[in-house]
Amino acid sequence: MADNVPARLRQFVADRARQLCEYCLLHETDSYTPHQVDHIVSRKHGGLTDPPNLAYACIRCNLWKGSDAGSLDPATNIFVPLFHPRRDKWNEHFALRGVTIEPLSAKGAATVALLKLNHQHRLAERELLSK
Repeated sequence: MADNVPARLRQFVADRARQLCEYCLLHETDSYTPHQVDHIVSRKHGGLTDPPNLAYACIRCNLWKGSDAGSLDPATNIFVPLFHPRRDKWNEHFALRGVTIEPLSAKGAATVALLKLNHQHRLAERELLSK
């Protein structure tokens, strides 16, 4: 969690994201814990604490992502960058099919796998929220 992000900047990031996790789209009011500010490129890799490098993320997405900037595409086993909420459009890399987040690209597939976006507990949560 980016605990050194000033309150005003945190609020900007939350408002820009409309209080949605920018990876799984979970709204903060539907989460047991407050969403967090994610450094898209982690500080340990030189990422800055400024708006172009910050995303709003639920605790699960932020923890699974950690400091990773890329992962293996499960179909090809080739290393690809993860979905970048400031540079990429969600609907170009993912589609919500029922409660499943379907990857539409290698970047989407690597992100779905690394962030465990379709873990059985996450699917069950989306199913409950869809009712």
